[in-house]
Amino acid sequence: MNKTQLLSSLKQQGFSKEILNAFSKVPRENFVPEKIKAHAYEDTALLIGKAQTISQPYTIAMMFSLLELKKGQKVLEIGSGCGYVLALLSEIVSKNEEVFGIEIIKELAETSKKNLKNYKNIKIYNKNGADGLREHAPFDRILISAACKEISNKVLNQLKDKGIIVAPVGLYEQSLIAMQRKKEKFIIKKEIPGFIFVKFIE
Repeated sequence: MNKTQLLSSLKQQGFSKEILNAFSKVPRENFVPEKIKAHAYEDTALLIGKAQTISQPYTIAMMFSLLELKKGQKVLEIGSGCGYVLALLSEIVSKNEEVFGIEIIKELAETSKKNLKNYKNIKIYNKNGADGLREHAPFDRILISAACKEISNKVLNQLKDKGIIVAPVGLYEQSLIAMQRKKEKFIIKKEIPGFIFVKFIE
């Protein structure tokens, strides 16, 4: 599958023009190891080292849809890996808005900083994401890109009122869960089963 075919597939699955535009602008081949660049546009997860993966494009697009992304939003991704999702997020919310990533594996954090050197609005932190990023909270949107048993209250409380968090929840197979903050309550907006992510590392 090449880039044109991938974009066509995502379009047929009904994803928004904003999401499609982001996938069009960000070259996925720049975020994968040299030896698998030929497979960059296959609609599948790919290994990027340290037993971690770059997520399947369809899965990323689904998470973005659940996040209800718009221009002007301040976004945090926990488990940002090689930085591909951060680049896509930046294209959607605008390169004038702050986008934050947390990656616990030092080598991946360093690689992602190199991958994103042209994105001046993206800041990456090499730390445990279980506590979120309190120093830059609150966020309009939070994305967790690794499988967790539950969404912690520490992270939930870093959402703005009416903010949305999306995370894969489950031990073996995960459901993508979208939760929205309504004052001090957190309401599940949508739950989609049938996903498999790498495990959240603490």
